[in-house]
Amino acid sequence: MRYDIVSDTHGFLSRELLRELEGADVIVHAGDMCSTSDYQTLAGMAELKMCLGNNDYADQYGPFVRKDCRFYADRLRWQVCHYRERLDLEVCEIAICGHTHRPFTETDRRTGTLIMNPGSPTYPRALGPSMGRIIVEDARIVSAEIVMLEG
Repeated sequence: MRYDIVSDTHGFLSRELLRELEGADVIVHAGDMCSTSDYQTLAGMAELKMCLGNNDYADQYGPFVRKDCRFYADRLRWQVCHYRERLDLEVCEIAICGHTHRPFTETDRRTGTLIMNPGSPTYPRALGPSMGRIIVEDARIVSAEIVMLEG
């Protein structure tokens, strides 16, 4: 399964980002989408999992999009929260955050949890526009990478 990870799109989905998302099984958005039409666009491309960011409103995307998104997929527990400091690494194998617009991927030494911030494809604060991609097979993380976009 291919999980494409985005955050902090702030109301703009570039053509390159949309091309890169084609073929994703699930799109995970870590908040600050800032656009109901972008929500509909992404939900039309693949299953969409999303949390609210500090620039999103509670009633903007429907009752199932909240500040903290937890789900179970491919026998792995996921948590998606805009702020890294609000992630609970004890309850998940994969933790996704956003907010800083700075991409990283790391594994927590204590819990073994994969933590990813995909950066921002719209307003990057380091390196350039980016997103993330996680490949899972047989309940195992095969790869986790930051994908750099042209910008």
